[in-house]
Amino acid sequence: MKSSRTERLIRMASRFLMNPSKQISLTEMSEQFEVSKTVISDDMAIVDQAFREEGLGEMRVGRGRSGGAFLRPSLSRDFRESFLGSVAAILSSPDRILPGMLIHYSDLLFNPFYARPLGYALASDFSQRGPDVVMTSEVKGIPLAIFTAHALGVPMAVCRFRNRPADGPAVAVHYPSGSGEVRTMFMGTRFLSSGKKVLVIDDFMRGGSTAAGMLLVAKEFGAEVIGTGIFIAASEPVRKAVSEYRALLRLEKGTDGVPIVKVQI
Repeated sequence: MKSSRTERLIRMASRFLMNPSKQISLTEMSEQFEVSKTVISDDMAIVDQAFREEGLGEMRVGRGRSGGAFLRPSLSRDFRESFLGSVAAILSSPDRILPGMLIHYSDLLFNPFYARPLGYALASDFSQRGPDVVMTSEVKGIPLAIFTAHALGVPMAVCRFRNRPADGPAVAVHYPSGSGEVRTMFMGTRFLSSGKKVLVIDDFMRGGSTAAGMLLVAKEFGAEVIGTGIFIAASEPVRKAVSEYRALLRLEKGTDGVPIVKVQI
């Protein structure tokens, strides 16, 4: 279908935004839009520049007859700091403080306006490591993980705290909680397999026992954990059950002893 360049650019950009990290054939786009591949390549340069300036990521183009292009999420430093700063300011409001050095944040994670950029932020931190699947635990980690998986163009696997018949056969893993209690996680055998590269995503980390449990699940399946991404990590205790992780925000005590959320640099 022949179209104006403006329309073609809009349609091309929408395809990449709807399918981040998924390769789209330049040859097919050339045929669909009834223009040469040279024209498509020129259009790609414009789309790439627009994405970079918007702070959303960059286009990667494969060479050769069967080559394609895809959007690799990579939030710009300015966009990332501005957005995370606004989230930290919201969460630091006195009416969100809960007993036990906790903050109410569920409403943000279940709001796509916040969950999508947060997922993109985590995806941009780990995209170069090439994960095959994003793993999280129910319930609050799911929105964050699904947008991270969407940005990376990979599926999501959920660790559950009770086995559900609808998930089919499952592997059970026992892990110690921060209080010393032994808990159990279940992972359906159809969600994960040996040799997969796993990115672990969790919504909150205090001592890190839940994230450590997910690492044990990955190990039980023979999968490789390539990173652990956290929405909010508490500053205390300093020593976590997970030695390596990357958090977007940090929860700590202010000078007056009141919890405050800061952007993790």
